[in-house]
Amino acid sequence: MLVAAKGLPSVATVGLILLAMVFARTAAMAFNRIADWETDKLNPRTAGRHKLVSKATAYALVGFSSLSFLAVCSLINPICFLLSPIALVVIFFYSFTKRFTAYTQFFLGLSLAIAPVGAWLAVRGQFAWPPVILALGVIFWVGGFDLIYATQDYEFDLKQGLHSMVVRYGVPASLRLAQAMHAILLLCLGAFGFVANLGWIYYLSLLAVAGALFYEHKAAANLDLAGINRAFFQSNAFVSLIFVLAVGMDVLLLGR
Repeated sequence: MLVAAKGLPSVATVGLILLAMVFARTAAMAFNRIADWETDKLNPRTAGRHKLVSKATAYALVGFSSLSFLAVCSLINPICFLLSPIALVVIFFYSFTKRFTAYTQFFLGLSLAIAPVGAWLAVRGQFAWPPVILALGVIFWVGGFDLIYATQDYEFDLKQGLHSMVVRYGVPASLRLAQAMHAILLLCLGAFGFVANLGWIYYLSLLAVAGALFYEHKAAANLDLAGINRAFFQSNAFVSLIFVLAVGMDVLLLGR
C-alpha cells in the first residue's frame, strides 16, 4: 500500500484496505475451523479449538465476513470487487488441501500472498511487478515457517492419512526445505526492493530479517515444542514488524 501510493494514501483507502484484511482473515479462520472441526478434536495440539465458538457461530462468521469483504471491495474499485470472489475461493480452498496434496504449505502461502497484490490494486487499480514479486516472497516465507510448524503434527497427520510435505519428506528434510524456502524469500525481498526503488533503510532491514530467520531455524532445530513455538510466533512477528517499519521509513522519510 505504501509503495503503491509512494506515501500514505487517503484515510478512506487505508480504512477500506484494513477492513478487507480483517473480514478476509476472519472468514478464512472461521472456515478453517469448520473444515477441520472433527480432525481438530482428534489432534492433542488442537483438541480445544472447537470449543472456542460453536459451529453455528463459525458458520455465521464465515457468512457475515465473506459478504462484508465483498461489500468493502466494491467500495474500493471495480478490479478489487471483480477479483474479491476469487480471493475468497483461494483462502477457503486451502482448508481442504491436506486431504489430497502434500504441498498444502504452498496453498497457505498463496492465500496470504493475495494480500500485497490486493493492497496494490486498491491503491493503483492495476497490476505491476512489485506486488507480484512480494507475493512470491510471501509464498516462500509462509511455506517455510508452516513447514516448521507442521513438524509438530507429523505423527498425527501420518496416522490420519493427511498430506503435507513433512509427511512426504520427513522432518529432517522438511527443515532443510524450510531453510531453502527462506533463502528464496530473501532473494524475493531483495528483488522487491529493487523493482520498487527502495533505498538503504530497506536494504539494511534485510540483515535483521535474515537474522530473525536464522534464529527461527536454529530454535526449531531441536524439535521441542517450545522451540518451534518461538520460531513460529516470535521470529515471524519480528520479520513482519521490521519489514513494514523499514518500508514505511524508506517511503515516508526518503520519499521513495
